[in-house]
Amino acid sequence: ILDSYIEDDERIVDDQARADFVGGGRGLFSQAPSASQLASQLGANVTLSAVDLSAVPQLMDSFNNLAYQMQQASQKSVAQARSYAQSFTSIFGSQVPASYIDLGNFAQLAAQATQDQAVTDAANGLMAALGQAVIAERHGPGKPGATGVSVYFPNSQLYSNPVSGYPSYLGVATRFAQSSLWDEFLAYHYTGRPFDAAEKNVTLPSGGAAVRAPAAGGIQLSAITAAADTVAPGETVLLRVDIAGDNVGYVKLFAGYYDQAANSINLTDQDYLESRETRQVDGVYYPVWPEGEFTLEFEWEPIVFAIDDGTQQAVTMFRPQSYGAAFEDAIYTVDGIYTYSDEGVTRSARLYFRNGVLHQVFAFTDEGETGAPREILPRPGDTFTVLEQWLDMDTNGVATPATETGPTLTFGDQPFTWETLDAAAGVYVVGFLVEDLDGKQYPVYTQITVE
Repeated sequence: ILDSYIEDDERIVDDQARADFVGGGRGLFSQAPSASQLASQLGANVTLSAVDLSAVPQLMDSFNNLAYQMQQASQKSVAQARSYAQSFTSIFGSQVPASYIDLGNFAQLAAQATQDQAVTDAANGLMAALGQAVIAERHGPGKPGATGVSVYFPNSQLYSNPVSGYPSYLGVATRFAQSSLWDEFLAYHYTGRPFDAAEKNVTLPSGGAAVRAPAAGGIQLSAITAAADTVAPGETVLLRVDIAGDNVGYVKLFAGYYDQAANSINLTDQDYLESRETRQVDGVYYPVWPEGEFTLEFEWEPIVFAIDDGTQQAVTMFRPQSYGAAFEDAIYTVDGIYTYSDEGVTRSARLYFRNGVLHQVFAFTDEGETGAPREILPRPGDTFTVLEQWLDMDTNGVATPATETGPTLTFGDQPFTWETLDAAAGVYVVGFLVEDLDGKQYPVYTQITVE
């Protein structure tokens, strides 16, 4: 099954079936795709594994040992491993870190982050057990580090939420909770409730226990120092900020056009900034930021980005999905509303761009890019309406995220491409988003006028 998955799909290998499958259009291709091109397209982000169920008890024993040993380790380091592990599409939307992570990749990262011998030994035991249980596995290049088994590890915001946290999790994963120490570990990680190796029951946090976030907070930012308050297209301006904290996860650039009349910011750019040191585990890259205080400098150029459908362009923000990948491998997404031309049905959807070209399209079962995703192969006449990302400012300067429908693009004979344009003249809010290891963001920004 794994060997034949996608590559031997009759919709792909049969010429007529393939033409019917893509609808005669070229929404993702510059020309009618060959079988190998279409298989590569559909296989980019797939994961599939075959598991020997007789080996699952041994895997559970190794998994429980890792959970127990992590109780003795630095929980900030464990949270770091959770934050950087290969993750899979979140059904809870893009406003919180993805909560489904690869078990093997997480175990290796936990050993590296904690530098604890007991955790390292437990992680090695888990990887050996995974090797016995997962008898065949495949993953596309878009999911490096995947080992065939995932585990639910939410951040503190999701853990304390009645819809996505421990009440619902224990309800839908009761058998797993009864056989594993994972619910016990999550309760320890987020409330400090200790457990022993023989506990193995459905564990709720102690009544009234406050949910903590062992890797959140404690980040302080100075004001941004800009080398100039005006800049022209083709020029750059140096930005400088002092960052203090022991749990910096990611640092991102953000920029937006300031609509003074509406007192709102139209977000136009966001991207990861690389640390001086980058590490990787099994193809998954992550930054190593200094602990304590350090200075970050960045040369900002006044540019914006747009999607081109061959007829018109829609300026929008491309949201980065992976850290540290080379540009040609990095994935960026744009959220919007997909409309099927034949039925007029609309779906919340997300475009995935790689190396300047639309790579994949996913629709979601629920609004706001939540619920189960389903890949779409665009057909001629289908449309995508960009959702513009805004920050509405109140009189106290507090920002509230908002979206507005933007331009509508139409799929035709040319694939959507990513274009770089000079930013229009006006006032821009430019700065940094510093994200802790629990996913909470700390913004700092300044205003720069583009001439």
